[in-house]
Amino acid sequence: MSYDNLPGLRITSSDGVATVTLDHPPLNLMDGVLLPSLRGFINRARRDESIRVIVFESADPEFFSAHGDMGYLTDPDALSKATRAAIAAAEEAPVPDGMNILQAMSEEVHHLPQVTIGKLSGFARGAGNEFLMYLDMRFAAIGRSGQSQTEALMGILPGGGGTVNMTRLAGRARALELILGGELVDAELAERYGLVNRALPAAELDGFVSELAGRIARLGPEVVSAIKAAVNAVAPAVPRAAYAVENDGLMATMGPDVTRRAHELLAAGIQTREGELEHERIVNSI
Repeated sequence: MSYDNLPGLRITSSDGVATVTLDHPPLNLMDGVLLPSLRGFINRARRDESIRVIVFESADPEFFSAHGDMGYLTDPDALSKATRAAIAAAEEAPVPDGMNILQAMSEEVHHLPQVTIGKLSGFARGAGNEFLMYLDMRFAAIGRSGQSQTEALMGILPGGGGTVNMTRLAGRARALELILGGELVDAELAERYGLVNRALPAAELDGFVSELAGRIARLGPEVVSAIKAAVNAVAPAVPRAAYAVENDGLMATMGPDVTRRAHELLAAGIQTREGELEHERIVNSI
């Protein structure tokens, strides 16, 4: 299986483990480059029997993925262009009615035959954190990682699967706290709330994930498939109706006030490396 022509990604494979490194400077934005590449990889990997485990990580030590492109809020054509590119990247996988492209990718990741693992060292916010929550497992570096959904503070909601997947992982009360409050969650709190499997010392993260991925990859594919099917039967995927409610809510909140606020946030430093290190402070100050 070829994984060429996927800009923003570096992909290596060994002994049944594919490592997908997000490498899309300066911030690994979920934009019209990275979104199509991720969707293209996911739908190619589905048919790759040589891969049994997929590990997603970042080449940037400070950012797993900053968030979606703010251009989605300031440029009427930006989101539609990114959506069209992501659809073209996997034309054989139609986007279900009532779902947007990020929500569709959540379902596509959930139904992969492989086990997916997120290795978090750095910040994952907005659509970046939404992608992380799509995965089967997540492991975070203590003192180095942070997760947040600050969309509500921008006047919208986490419409790429964020509301439904955070509720699935953390429960209703904690999802409301984190989504409405827009708090940056460190590795220890993320572990306690169920956003990640484990919080690990930063120096141990690579070795732990590598060893776990290797153990799983050595299992027979039929064993992995049977276990995922049995676990999914107890913890089923998010109902399509829930995605539709989320998508409708996102569309309903978009408007001139959101565009104005997005321009103010960009002027204040959002979507620059310096500004993104203080993302929550800036968003709360506008």
